Amino acid sequence: MAQKGVQLDRETFSCSICLDLLKDPVTIPCGHSYCMDCIKHHWDGELIHSCPQCKQSFTPRPVLLKNTMLAALVEKMKKTGLQAAPADLCYAGAEDVACDVCTGRKLRACKSCLMCLASYCDKHLQRHYEVGPLKKHKLVEPSKKLQENICSRHDEVMKMFCRTDQKCICYICNMEEHKGHNTVSAAAERTERQRELEGSRQNIQQRIQDREKEVKLLQQEVEAVNGSADKAVEYSEKMFTELIRLMEKRSSDVKQQVRSQQKREVSRVKELQEKLEQEISELKRRDAELKLLSHTEDHNQFLHSYPSLPALSEPTHSSSINIRPLRYFEDVTAALSAVRDILQDVLREERTNVSSTEVDVLLSAAEPTTRAGFLTYSQGITLDPNTANTELLLSEGSRKATYMEKHQCYSSHPDRFTFYEQVLSRESLTGRCYWEVEWRGRGVFVAVTYKNISRAGGGNECRFGFNDKSWSLDCKQNSYTFLYNIIRTPVSGPLSSRVGVYLDHRAGILSFYSISETMTLLHRVQTTFTQPLHAGLFLCYGATAELCKLK
Repeated sequence: MAQKGVQLDRETFSCSICLDLLKDPVTIPCGHSYCMDCIKHHWDGELIHSCPQCKQSFTPRPVLLKNTMLAALVEKMKKTGLQAAPADLCYAGAEDVACDVCTGRKLRACKSCLMCLASYCDKHLQRHYEVGPLKKHKLVEPSKKLQENICSRHDEVMKMFCRTDQKCICYICNMEEHKGHNTVSAAAERTERQRELEGSRQNIQQRIQDREKEVKLLQQEVEAVNGSADKAVEYSEKMFTELIRLMEKRSSDVKQQVRSQQKREVSRVKELQEKLEQEISELKRRDAELKLLSHTEDHNQFLHSYPSLPALSEPTHSSSINIRPLRYFEDVTAALSAVRDILQDVLREERTNVSSTEVDVLLSAAEPTTRAGFLTYSQGITLDPNTANTELLLSEGSRKATYMEKHQCYSSHPDRFTFYEQVLSRESLTGRCYWEVEWRGRGVFVAVTYKNISRAGGGNECRFGFNDKSWSLDCKQNSYTFLYNIIRTPVSGPLSSRVGVYLDHRAGILSFYSISETMTLLHRVQTTFTQPLHAGLFLCYGATAELCKLK
């Protein structure tokens, strides 16, 4: 009896909103009491302020004042042993399934019985675990839809399914209006439909995988379109720079055509990609719905919901995805090369009318003798991130490279050097060019190389100066060494942290200079270059190298 009295006191001094002991209790005009924060939050955002228990409304919103007497009583009860309601005393809220056996204030149900067609809290569920016949009953998660399992005509549990009429029926229905129909147990029909559902899910999952692969291919195509377009624009700019000013207008026209085609191609691919992504989202949503339905333990609820599932939309046919070869604008570069060759032939024919002395001056002007003379051929060079080894950090507008102990997060790219700490310039070098490199640390290799130098692996075919595609000056703190095709040539000259490089591509001249207060020739190469060249840098451990801005 004492325990019963304590329980009564607990309910008396509990807030009906949070179901816990009152905190800062307030009493509203209708006489009911609540925690001040609970009733404030309950009224916030509401146009009509009413009591959660008796539903009496108040206009205007009542001013809440702490009920000091009630607060004192709650504190006194706490000191005498009254605490918050135990965790297992969970009353049913508006959204919960209530226990059908509880009287008065009902507890939250923890299971529903498909045989009894009732829901039970933990306490009243114990008989289903203790009484033999009740142990055989089917217990499921609490459900508010148990009455849907009762036949409206015979008030019997519907444990059968009529395949003829595609509906759940009871045993009496089976003997009367459904007599002679194709009927099975609800469990058997559920098993069959479950098998169909799993097949549908597998089909959906396969379609998701197929669409994701196609989206990936389309993304690669977008990257190929953009990359090819960028290279075509770069190539067109370079070619037209070498030609006379009268060709500049044509250069602008070509650039506009490439960008226009790029825009159309990207728009086409993006539109199809968006369509596939929307289809993937729909399939994922549908798969989630089927998954939720497949986990329903109530056979009748499953069978009731299954026929109402909408049909899947028609899939996008793979034939509509036209993956083109990853070459888009090579015809532009080929056409520009042909134009250049034609102009060069015209110039060669015109040179026959010029004296031999004038031809010599035209073909190979003398190499500059002063730094000011070299600077007239200076070219703004930047480093290409797509070629940089992952241990190199590019900065200063991609003009500076720093050796890093930690690998950088670069995307995968076929142009990247995978083993040696090397990087190439974005710009290809033809004609006359001059640039300078400022370096710090243990040493760097200042190089020029053909673009088709190998990138993957640690063989000599990838390393500057160790093959017939690259020429390199090894700069150390106490020495210089020139390398070509693995042949090392010691170089003497004043040591400096700045090196100048002069290239006359047509004349086949490559020269390296030590730059300090004076400019001193370190090494000069006379050869025949068969392809455009790129500037290159190889950094030793802890070194930095920067392509200098030359005025």
